[in-house]
Amino acid sequence: MGVFVFLPLILPLTAWPVARLAEQHLHPRTATRLLTALAVVLALCSTVCLALVMVVGTAQLPGNPLPDGWSDPEVRAAVPYDEVVGKAAIPALCAVVVACVRTARRHGRVRRQAHRALAGLRETEVAVLPDAVPYAYALPPGGRRGGGVPRAGAGRGRVVVTTALLDRLRPAERRALFAHERAHLAARHDRFLLAVQLAARANPFLRPLRTAVAYTAERWADEDAARVIGSRRTVARAIGTAALVSRGTPLPTLAGLAAPGPVPRRVAALLGPAPAVRHWPPAFTAVGAAAWGAAAGTAVSAMSSANSAVTMVLILHAATPL
Repeated sequence: MGVFVFLPLILPLTAWPVARLAEQHLHPRTATRLLTALAVVLALCSTVCLALVMVVGTAQLPGNPLPDGWSDPEVRAAVPYDEVVGKAAIPALCAVVVACVRTARRHGRVRRQAHRALAGLRETEVAVLPDAVPYAYALPPGGRRGGGVPRAGAGRGRVVVTTALLDRLRPAERRALFAHERAHLAARHDRFLLAVQLAARANPFLRPLRTAVAYTAERWADEDAARVIGSRRTVARAIGTAALVSRGTPLPTLAGLAAPGPVPRRVAALLGPAPAVRHWPPAFTAVGAAAWGAAAGTAVSAMSSANSAVTMVLILHAATPL
């Protein structure tokens, strides 16, 4: 197994160049899907290898419930520097698990609270709240009562907007707002955002990908909205107006027209030509080279974690008395 067990912990660095270049040179739909896939695979691989290293560290602790053979010198020799990294991996993996669980629970709690807040309103696609605070966001399906019974309106996503924000938008900008939020719901951008949030919790080196996906998901909805209403400039005006008066969304995984981020870049992109749709960037370009580099790093990470897992299983099997 050797030092290869540590590679998945640092190979997310290979995705940093494409995280930046994909924002600028890829269609936002392609960039969102690509970066999310890279982040999820790299996070899983690094977590697996962290768990493998933790096994060696746990086996050295007095009174551990593991078989005695798992602390044999042959097992410990499979992981370099086992005395240090084996024990350090224990709190590291615990921190990863706690961070991911807290993120997932907060995501579910905020969504349930949002659905409960809409329980008294008509079950329409657009929920207009009489609130003096201007905000809007796309609320995906979810929320259940006790016993697994779906809540009212939980079977489909809804666009949530306040009267304060609608009062500040012109009719054409309102149409852009609704088209933008519907695009979030149709493509289930909340899943992409939650996936990269969890990935970044699992490995801090993946934070640039989380930031990039938060931007490209909004750009994806911008482009879809511009195509629906037929005016890129109107969508740009709606984004600028909403960003000036809105407080954003209640959770990073709930997308919205005025979500935090580089709003001037979104407006500038909409004032330019529509991006070309490609499933993969050309190889002989900067973004293409970065994409292939990230893909290679992800493949090496997957192979390293798989090799380490198989090797560790075989070693532990051999060290475990029948």
